Amino acid sequence: MLQAARSIDAEQVLVLLPEWLRTALAAVQAESGGELYLSGGVVRDLLRGQGPTDIDLTVAAGARTWAGRLATLTKGALVPLGRDEDAARVVSRGVIIDIASFREGARTIAEDLMRRDLTVNALACRLDPLLADPRPEAAPLPVLDPTGGGADLGLGLIRVTGAKSLSSDPLRLLRVFRFAALLGFAIEAETLAQVGRQGHLVQTVAPERIAHELDLIMGTNVAATTLEAMAASGLLWAVLPELAAGIGMAQPKSHHLDVWEHNLEALRQMERIVAAPEAFFPDCGEEMSAWLQCPRQRLRLKWAALCHDLGKPATMGLREDKGGRITFYNHDRVGARMFAELALRLRWSNEARDQVGRLVEGHMRPFHLANVARTGSLTLRAAIRMLRAAGDALEGLFLLAMADSLAGQGTERIEGMEEELVELYRHLRRIRAEHVAPVRSAPPLLTGRDLIDRLHLPPGPLFKRILAAVEEARMTGEVGDADGALRLAKTMAAQEGAVPEVPR
Repeated sequence: MLQAARSIDAEQVLVLLPEWLRTALAAVQAESGGELYLSGGVVRDLLRGQGPTDIDLTVAAGARTWAGRLATLTKGALVPLGRDEDAARVVSRGVIIDIASFREGARTIAEDLMRRDLTVNALACRLDPLLADPRPEAAPLPVLDPTGGGADLGLGLIRVTGAKSLSSDPLRLLRVFRFAALLGFAIEAETLAQVGRQGHLVQTVAPERIAHELDLIMGTNVAATTLEAMAASGLLWAVLPELAAGIGMAQPKSHHLDVWEHNLEALRQMERIVAAPEAFFPDCGEEMSAWLQCPRQRLRLKWAALCHDLGKPATMGLREDKGGRITFYNHDRVGARMFAELALRLRWSNEARDQVGRLVEGHMRPFHLANVARTGSLTLRAAIRMLRAAGDALEGLFLLAMADSLAGQGTERIEGMEEELVELYRHLRRIRAEHVAPVRSAPPLLTGRDLIDRLHLPPGPLFKRILAAVEEARMTGEVGDADGALRLAKTMAAQEGAVPEVPR
């Protein structure tokens, strides 16, 4: 039986729905008839005293027709949702309104709610009476709660609506953890048990849907804790099996965790760093915060932290000449290739795949350069090459290196490594400002056209190497004008046996 366990003040709903939207909804409701409900997350958030970002509406049938009329009346954009669902989205004046019909053959709103994923999302309140009498002092809107979601909200508990909730749409396996992370709720024991029994079903879900849920989890500030819970349930290994190879794999004594736990700890440390970069990079917080300002950058950096040592299991070796020391030679490059395969499987965009892959592949460079700096032999050329290789990901690489260092607390770790990383970043920042940026912003001393017209070289891969060498030499001060650039180009062409074309 439907229970009105709680209610929402009319004023809350009127604040949520602008007058122009209420007027349009009332007109569509008058045309179409039937009941109109606020439902799902919007009701949950109103009950929690939070302002929902989107508006979810439910009607008995004809949701796409409803949405089409609403889009027309509000001059909004209409976006169908799902191929097999009677649902659509209207975007108008910066407001997102999702409208869906009763799902899976439900005949009433109660049946519809009981077919939803989680009890805290199985809430609704009837809206059309308020549209007819839009007064702040109107009677409160009773909350329809057939699955006990109101009680679970009070308890801070994530619970599925029924025994078949997860199997009816296995994506809900991930949504259990996503909503636990977003809301800061615990997962009910029986729900966790169901996830453990049915976790394999997630492999039937479209990769794009899996990737979207994983990104939403990674976008929270408790991604590491959430992934740890997913691993304990076994679900994580069904969606990211590559990480499982690191379970129990020992590392050198500079580390205190196995490969899997180290990857997870690096993500945990990254969450700390992202929250307050200035605490880890004193006097550099402005640059780090600017790099992290874009949510997409933060998300990809967290993925890089989780996957930075993905290649270690495949490259693990023992140096018998060093007393059986554990090694992971080239794990950065191998890990980048493995990550590319993972991202392809999840249907990531090329841009996202390449950005995270570059971070994974380059995550050891700050440490290698720090080792050189520790001996006092870091040259200007070496610093410039690091900057050229890092490109616009320099801050990302150092943020990743900081997380990696903090995650390795073994007995033989290098003391003061984090301080060395900060000082190295400061040094590279100065080199970038004094040597790299001025050259990058100035017209080039030599172009491909010059190589063709003045040296009569045939176009090819050599052009790229020559132009890069000229740019680097200009940054180091070894070349200062076009004549010097041309001399360097001639020398390189001669060394590589390039044969000039005979001018016609």
